[in-house]
Amino acid sequence: MRKKELWTIVYIFLAIFLSMAGYFVYTVQFSAKTVINDSHNSRKKDLEKQVIRGKIFASDGTVLAQEALDQEGNEVRNYPYGPLFAHIVGFSTMGSSGTEAAFDVDLLTSNAPVSEKLQKEMAGIRNTGDDIYTSLRPDLQEACYSALGNYKGAAVVMEAKTGRILAMVSKPDFDPNTVSENWAAVSSDKDNSPLVNRATQGLYPPGSIFKIVTLHEYMREHPSDYEAYTYDCTGRITVDDSTIECYHESVHGHEDLLDSFADSCNTSFTNIGLMLDKPKLSDTADRMLFNRVLPTDLSYSRSKLSVSSVSDTKTIMQTSIGQGGTLVTPMHIALVTQAIANGGTMMRAQEVVKKRNYQGMLIKEYKPEEYKKIMTEGEARELTEYMKKVCTTGTGKKLANLPYSVAGKTGSAEFGKIKGQSHSWFTGFSNPDDPDIVVTVIMENGGSGSENAVPAAKFIFDRYYGI
Repeated sequence: MRKKELWTIVYIFLAIFLSMAGYFVYTVQFSAKTVINDSHNSRKKDLEKQVIRGKIFASDGTVLAQEALDQEGNEVRNYPYGPLFAHIVGFSTMGSSGTEAAFDVDLLTSNAPVSEKLQKEMAGIRNTGDDIYTSLRPDLQEACYSALGNYKGAAVVMEAKTGRILAMVSKPDFDPNTVSENWAAVSSDKDNSPLVNRATQGLYPPGSIFKIVTLHEYMREHPSDYEAYTYDCTGRITVDDSTIECYHESVHGHEDLLDSFADSCNTSFTNIGLMLDKPKLSDTADRMLFNRVLPTDLSYSRSKLSVSSVSDTKTIMQTSIGQGGTLVTPMHIALVTQAIANGGTMMRAQEVVKKRNYQGMLIKEYKPEEYKKIMTEGEARELTEYMKKVCTTGTGKKLANLPYSVAGKTGSAEFGKIKGQSHSWFTGFSNPDDPDIVVTVIMENGGSGSENAVPAAKFIFDRYYGI
């Protein structure tokens, strides 16, 4: 064999070795947790035999999930708050969901003292798994639960600067304490889908909430003259046989850009949408994570938007006001709102702040983590000013003249085939000059955003500020 051929073979084997080594490192560092968390993985089943599942705590130290014994002495997972934290904390039987699923391997890993672990293993006694401490606040969770009332829908509360989740409620709900015995009923209830976390998995038309994106793109395309924009709203606009009407056929009259946004004028924003560069709108939506991965450990659905250079007039008209084929999750809207509040920087949505062993020793701390910059600080500041107007004189004016101030956007998202049916949306953040919390609410078939979602958000904000 010639020397050149020999070196070729050596290089090939070296490349194969490096590829295998790289794959091994990736698996250990990045995907091992996902693999172990798979309910079909035998490694997880072995852990369950060896380790007593750790506890999950709220931010105030109260227990959200723990191992307990039932009346027959059988070990069961106990959820002291019942349905209140059902979706965000989740369950660990019949598979797993929520935080129970996202931190499955952590809860089934024991960092007890080595000597103690060895003694118990030799004696055939199970060790105790690590405990998870969340950022969830029971008072805000209860506020979200009450604010939604009997409506199907969801509410999300996040810290504006850190992205930490303070509350997350989805309705209809279920009792995680009895999910095993009621599995057949809750898993087959297609009318209510109680197991679906509507906050992260529910896909809804965003309606006028999407005008945040449309406004942002218009500002980017017209940096020097967007403030000069005007439009005369007659309550209806027709282009190429496609017609868009303002909500309940309202006629807003002469509007500048600020009033168009504050009053949520559909015809004005349709007009704006038709002026936008379609590929640039698609790029902006992409930057805001439409059709993209979201920075969260929780199971979620990807939001959907379809705009391209070949999109027809009807598609653009519908998309510019958040209708048509555009679908979003409340979590996605909360993250976009958080980024605006945080000077354009989106944070990872975190519900876990630290992990301790069962004796209380700190094992790991999860610090707030920047995900990506979705806009400049100047753009975020300008959008904030427009959102403040919504909550002073616009569709969100029920949030005006309070001990705190709010910047936000309402939405009335039409769905179904019956004209006038709409979901009620609100998303916004408090104390805009130094933001505190983000609140995003959707109430299915709740009418206009100002009708139900705004009062619901106010109830949550009030609870946060102790009013």
